[in-house]
Amino acid sequence: TYPRSHLVSDEEPGFYHVVSRCVRRAFLCGADRFTGRCFEHRRKWIEDRIVDLAEAFAVSVYSYAVMSNHFHVVLHVDPSAVDSWTDDEVARRWLAAFPGPLKRNPTEELAQRLRMAILSDPERVQELRKRLGSLSWFMKALNEPIARMANLEDGCTGKFWEGRFKCQVLLESQAVLSAMAYVDLNPARAHMAETLEGSDHTSIKSRLESRDSLTNRSTLTTKPLKPVAGLEAEGLLDMTETSYIELVRWTGEQHHPFKR
Repeated sequence: TYPRSHLVSDEEPGFYHVVSRCVRRAFLCGADRFTGRCFEHRRKWIEDRIVDLAEAFAVSVYSYAVMSNHFHVVLHVDPSAVDSWTDDEVARRWLAAFPGPLKRNPTEELAQRLRMAILSDPERVQELRKRLGSLSWFMKALNEPIARMANLEDGCTGKFWEGRFKCQVLLESQAVLSAMAYVDLNPARAHMAETLEGSDHTSIKSRLESRDSLTNRSTLTTKPLKPVAGLEAEGLLDMTETSYIELVRWTGEQHHPFKR
């Protein structure tokens, strides 16, 4: 293993596979077999937070899966993308990720006051611009509110996640594709779903739902494989959306002699 600072650059774009896992008992994000309580709704919290934050940060989310006690995300971080944003856009995106008092009082008047407070301090704007292109700040914005909500629901304090997050750098397109398929097949591997259509809270289900909503089905064979949320990006490995879905389906149907 390597320190995260050796893997993740705040200046260079890159693809990463990140994982966060719960502490305390297992199944904190699903059904607790010991108490009988169900925390399945927390998986929706995490999925919605991933998608919402992708619209605020300089990231492109390619794949995700929210499991019972952990979640996976494959994403691309582009720190240079923030350079093209105006100061006002930086302030708006920051307040979308960290609303502060807007969470309790979401009025346009208060939002305008908070934006003006940020814009009045150029050094603050530059610091926030850098943070919006940071993987660490993306994960902080993702994990911290979920932990607070879960602890409030449980009536307790302390850690909800066992650490900040685990990170694997993906250095080539084939590695990105392998990580995406691995993440999308997690529910099937854990016997939580028997089909891709039944894999709740995953990017593969999101892709299938987007495909089914298309009115012009002839575009399916030419639509490039792009992120499910976040910054627009070029197609990955010249693959189409349909070919990726079929690759994931075919991979999930394979059998290994030493695995269940």
